[in-house]
Amino acid sequence: MKNIVLALCLVTAMVRVSAQEPIKGVWLTNVASQVLDSRKNIVDAVALCKQSGINTIFVVTWNRGNTLYPSKVMKKAFGVEIDPRFNGRDPLKELIEEAHKKSIKVHAWFEFGFSSSYKDNGGNIIKKRPEWAAKNSQGKLVSKNNFEWMNAFLPEVQHFVNSLIMEVVQGYDVDGVQGDDRLPAQPSTAGYDKYTIAEYKKEHGGKLPPTDYKEPEWVDWRAKRLNSYLKELYQNVKKVKPNMLVTMAPSIYPWSKEEYLQDWPTWLKDGYVDYIFPQIYRYDLKKYKLALEATLSFIPADKKRLFYPGLLLKVDDYSPDATFLKEMVRLNRENGVKGEVFFFYEGIKLHSEFFKAYAEQP
Repeated sequence: MKNIVLALCLVTAMVRVSAQEPIKGVWLTNVASQVLDSRKNIVDAVALCKQSGINTIFVVTWNRGNTLYPSKVMKKAFGVEIDPRFNGRDPLKELIEEAHKKSIKVHAWFEFGFSSSYKDNGGNIIKKRPEWAAKNSQGKLVSKNNFEWMNAFLPEVQHFVNSLIMEVVQGYDVDGVQGDDRLPAQPSTAGYDKYTIAEYKKEHGGKLPPTDYKEPEWVDWRAKRLNSYLKELYQNVKKVKPNMLVTMAPSIYPWSKEEYLQDWPTWLKDGYVDYIFPQIYRYDLKKYKLALEATLSFIPADKKRLFYPGLLLKVDDYSPDATFLKEMVRLNRENGVKGEVFFFYEGIKLHSEFFKAYAEQP
């Protein structure tokens, strides 16, 4: 009976996906942006998104070891209910309410995923739970591009992250939940902790994992563990809210698997992600075209409608010029891709003319 109910839930979700309008989205952060600092700022940002043709906002919900909503899970586990910057408020709830007034969908974006901190030696999470640390072959805390990591293979860590996600699924009127290049993910330098080594030895006649962290079988074994994690998470979300979308924004493949153990073509093929938004962040049109075509080659024809590329709109002092933006969108449409997701919101302000025209496109 449970299997029948789950199957019905998944069919319902598939119907919802097939009926959805093309996604034209934007990521909204709490870094280099003051949108979430007040309800007025949120109202203004939603209005700008609406007039710019944006129909979906992916709002940061989990960042640097803190939630951007009052979390009972975090309060119980780490004594901090919400990022102190937002004490006394609930930016997630405010954004959902204001966006829905304008018929804009909201997805809770669990930006940090299995990463615990940025340039903070693991932060409050690893300080209190040192046994949760991801370990490299030298037994040190895994750090990649200044992000420090929890052990994504450890059941306790998976349960913790799942508890945050399900808290939002059950407690908020969000239209979806999203992971990115940190959920489900783990730098391929990780996996040398006691738990993961023991699990590997069980399945390999007592042999230790290879010291070469990029050895193909070792990469594949760990990637499959993350695949299983996502499959279970997807099913758990659908059991609670069959219409809730589960979306992912990984790095481009195969780099995503080699560096972060993200085998997203399998997620798509096996049906435990509703939409995929690979981060095709490129700085010139030729490289974007090559990356787009390469990415499309990993997507089955019958799954193409579930793919929307992530486009770089602003990072630090960089923003593409209007011609480059137009050409990327043109290439998307020529390849049968009907929408995209822009990183990130603040870049919209720099391209008012582009987004005025973008809003008028079908």
